[in-house]
Amino acid sequence: MSATARFITFEGIDGSGKSTQARRLHNYLRQGGSDAILTREPGGSAGAEEIRALVLQGDPARWSAETELLLFTAARRDHLERLILPALDAGQTVICDRFADSTRLYQGLSRGDLRGKVDALHDLMIGVEPDLTLLIDMDPEAALSRAKARQTAEERFEDFGLDLQRKMRAGFLALAEEFPKRIRLIDGNQSEDAVARDVIAAVAQSA
Repeated sequence: MSATARFITFEGIDGSGKSTQARRLHNYLRQGGSDAILTREPGGSAGAEEIRALVLQGDPARWSAETELLLFTAARRDHLERLILPALDAGQTVICDRFADSTRLYQGLSRGDLRGKVDALHDLMIGVEPDLTLLIDMDPEAALSRAKARQTAEERFEDFGLDLQRKMRAGFLALAEEFPKRIRLIDGNQSEDAVARDVIAAVAQSA
């Protein structure tokens, strides 16, 4: 990895605004002259985008948490090989909408206690952590309402309902306490511009 490269991820419950903030940070860095790329998970490479359709569409009961863990890890490995690592090696800043923290919660916590398996598979097949993770924290009910209003085909996890949103928010806050040096908490209940200012400040402070 180049000494100038940075790997920045955005996390949060569905509808928290993390995708919007990831785009805004990417635009801000590019306008400032930084060589930055924006990507997402699941996805970011051709193979991973095919897996994305499998895991984000369809009935909520389509896959078990164990099967999802394998699918998400396969997508992440392809994404890592084909986009993330080459970009970091080239000295680029990589901004990613979701990464392993989402799997630690959505598969490791959502429907059973699979966190140990998630971490073991991550260590075996991925072995990479972000330099900085920006956790956009938002009221679960408001976030779910926003997420459902998008009316896209990728609503499988939103269809699990408010209980999952609340559980995931608590899980993300616990992760922030577990990894305090990496994860920065951002109040997502503010205006979009205010959240963007806090994101930029957090990135600057961590440089």
